[in-house]
Amino acid sequence: MTTSADSDLVRLPHEVPISSAVVDIDGVPMSAKLAEAADPRAVIVAIHGGVTTSAYFDCPGHPRLSLLRTAPALGFTVIAIDRPGYGSSAPHAADIAPAARRVDLTYALIEQVLGSRPRGAGMFLLAHSAGCELAVRMAADERGAQLLGIELAGTGREHHPEAVRNLTASGPGRGDRLRELLWRPENLYPAEVFGGAAIASPGPAYEATMMPSWVAHDFPRLAATVRVPVRFTVGAHEKVWRTDSLALARITAMFTAAPRVLLNEQVDAGHNLSMGHSATAYHLAVMSFIEECVIARR
Repeated sequence: MTTSADSDLVRLPHEVPISSAVVDIDGVPMSAKLAEAADPRAVIVAIHGGVTTSAYFDCPGHPRLSLLRTAPALGFTVIAIDRPGYGSSAPHAADIAPAARRVDLTYALIEQVLGSRPRGAGMFLLAHSAGCELAVRMAADERGAQLLGIELAGTGREHHPEAVRNLTASGPGRGDRLRELLWRPENLYPAEVFGGAAIASPGPAYEATMMPSWVAHDFPRLAATVRVPVRFTVGAHEKVWRTDSLALARITAMFTAAPRVLLNEQVDAGHNLSMGHSATAYHLAVMSFIEECVIARR
């Protein structure tokens, strides 16, 4: 006899349908992509980084690398949000910049999109780069105690020396230097997505002013209040953030209240872990961690 969960497991990634949703939350249109498993083990809430959207989690032309397609095929529903200030909410970016407002909007977006759909053992946050700021704030919020756990990737507390040299250098070409940091080595990515043009989106102005204070003050303060399991991933070729042993030890040490903190290095990966050739390996490893969180919760 084949159950609905079993039938999910035999679907290929390209067979997984993805729907788009726009919901109104107190006059702010919020958008997301949803890919459902029939009988989910859990729900993955995917939170993209800067200058992109939820498209980051659906690698164009490569369904096998897509979190939105791979995870439902393995029994996990995925809701990939457009962070406040991106997607449908972009025109409202200035009004929704306050951190507490963004956290409330995101929780409301998730609730409206999921509605009465099955959630399995609960929700797990998977965040990339600048999206980690929102994920940590959500986990530190009182509602975060109900999460299964969080995955943080492509972030840190201190910039890599190469990033400091490139981003503080005078003269034109800052955009080119930033792409060098975010998308090298080139051979780690499919040619069609290298450079990010296929998933690019303007970023809200608040991010530029928010990030310095986040890294210096809010990140360590809020990390200490997270009370769910944490998995922290760095790409082996990360060039935006420091990934030496001392820098990583300082990061994991911040999560003093978390019942478990797992540090992971993803081989053959650069900054954009969900867009590279190793994306499938990365996503499978995250889902393995989620499965452990499900078992621990039960």
